[in-house]
Amino acid sequence: MAATRPDARPLYAQVRDALKQDIQEGAWKPGDMLPSEFELAAAYGVSQGTVRKALDALTREHVLVRRQGIGTFVSAHTPADVLFRFFQFRDTHGERVIPESRPIRTSLGKATRAERDKLGLTEGATVIRHVRIRLSGGHPFIYETIVLPEAIFPGLGAETALPNTLYDKFQSDYGVTVATAHEQLATAAAAGRAAASLGVPAGTPLLRIDRRTVALDGRVIEWRLSLCHLDGLHYAVDVG
Repeated sequence: MAATRPDARPLYAQVRDALKQDIQEGAWKPGDMLPSEFELAAAYGVSQGTVRKALDALTREHVLVRRQGIGTFVSAHTPADVLFRFFQFRDTHGERVIPESRPIRTSLGKATRAERDKLGLTEGATVIRHVRIRLSGGHPFIYETIVLPEAIFPGLGAETALPNTLYDKFQSDYGVTVATAHEQLATAAAAGRAAASLGVPAGTPLLRIDRRTVALDGRVIEWRLSLCHLDGLHYAVDVG
């Protein structure tokens, strides 16, 4: 039998990953307070300093949240938290835009090749497609198509009144916590249903946001394509 290679990662990274796995497996649920650093150090057989570095890393990843003078908690997605983290549109005054949603249709179907590639699915997999308009001040400005693996979100495709923010529903109803989202931005010309839904002429310049959303366990759980008419709005991202 070949010898097992020692783990070359820093000790705090090993503890970080062990904590993350324990959270995934339900040792602590969203909103639960973790034991003290002293108790965690004893449980994982490391120093309190190592535990503190692991907790700091998970806080930066938004897996945990620290409340001054109270303790460290597993992050629980709320509609406000989801909009703050994952919706980056601002008006001309720099104020964050709080969107509304208007559903167009929700359907089930076999994943296309593009959908399989984006979501890492096998041929024949079923996906949920949710198309909606997002509005600011009653005016449509995003035409959005969301594609989800039906195996991860069974029954969601039968719902006709999905909430404005989906990530808190993923967590509360399916136990799926969003960890991060990877976006690619490009320009596109309005056409077809998108142009009609946004109320703009064909050829109007739009911002195209291609997002792949990753859960805490590393699975890609969403492909979201947003076509945005930035009339008096801008997309703001903090870097660093």
